[in-house]
Amino acid sequence: MSSKQIALFVLFTIGINLLAGCSGAVTPAPQTPTQAPIVLVDGLERQIELAGPAQRVVALAPAITEILFAIGAGSQVVGRDTFSNFPTEAESISDVGGGFGELNTEVILSLHPDLVFASELTPPEQIKALEDLGLVVFALPNPTEFEGLFESIRTVASLTGHTEQADQLVAGLQQRLTAVIEAVSQVTERPVVFYEIDGTDPNAPWTPGPGSYIDRLIALAGGENLGNRLGSEWAQISIEELIAQDPDIILLGDAILGGVTVEQVQARPGWNVLSAIKNDKVYTLDDDLVARPGPRMVEGLELLARFIHPELFQ
Repeated sequence: MSSKQIALFVLFTIGINLLAGCSGAVTPAPQTPTQAPIVLVDGLERQIELAGPAQRVVALAPAITEILFAIGAGSQVVGRDTFSNFPTEAESISDVGGGFGELNTEVILSLHPDLVFASELTPPEQIKALEDLGLVVFALPNPTEFEGLFESIRTVASLTGHTEQADQLVAGLQQRLTAVIEAVSQVTERPVVFYEIDGTDPNAPWTPGPGSYIDRLIALAGGENLGNRLGSEWAQISIEELIAQDPDIILLGDAILGGVTVEQVQARPGWNVLSAIKNDKVYTLDDDLVARPGPRMVEGLELLARFIHPELFQ
């Protein structure tokens, strides 16, 4: 080999070694996929955009808090409204007020949330006050039936990065819902149900009327809501009208919050003539199961069905 060939060979070898030692300089670095923004329309018909899934969330309604925990986003919840008490882990999260009172905006700001979940029942002035502070607020629609509930679950999951968990949750809830509907589909008798929301005045207790979600749940569970015959979604009924309608079953939704017992109802003046009293068909239940449009509403439906048609759910 000539000296010129040897020199070329050495240069070639050095070049190969340099390329091998500097492979990072010639190999393109892997590109991190750009997170697509999340754009959804909320219950107030506003377009809300997030750069990515929210990691620090404040929930201003108990049902929203329950949805967040049910889809696996509980660790992302940094603030919750005063009435959010389920699951028990929620009670250790910072209370930001709300419900029927004022929001503590100072506490909310100190939590540095990247998303605040409000409900359609959150006063508009509270939503505006939060937005004026630079916070992103998503008003979750208040569902009146199960498909709306399932859509709410999926929406919360999209905004927090838990779509897979939400799909699994919804599939299980749909299966349980279908089981109840199929079980009561063949019933020939639909007992009349009086659902008491507030019996502070036993001569004029409050009950859910037509169009309310409790009215729909009672119908799905194979019963007839006595309040369906009244004129408004939430109404008082006189003791005279209650006696005239004579419900087959009485459900005490004020048992937990109001402390009302079966024995107290049985002892109310004039109530002893009701068929539900005489046949010992007065039951207490946790009103949160049917009053909160969250995942536990399916459990509430199952409970109603067992009260109304115990023969189907031995």
